[in-house]
Amino acid sequence: MVSSKSCSREKNLKKCNCTYSPCPRKGICCECIEYHWFNSRELPACFFPNDAEKTYDRSLEHFLKVWGKTKG
Repeated sequence: MVSSKSCSREKNLKKCNCTYSPCPRKGICCECIEYHWFNSRELPACFFPNDAEKTYDRSLEHFLKVWGKTKG
């Protein structure tokens, strides 16, 4: 099912914490998630706190480790 809402890149960029500046997908969340998950089985920057994002380790294992520490 296709939503009638469209992706607002400018609005998304205000919340995007990705530090990889040349990324062509910045602010286009659906493309970013698709790229990271289907190409590398990793998560995009916005799934991580800023300090964890800066490591560029976007693996599911890192995600679980980071969020497990903050919840425990």
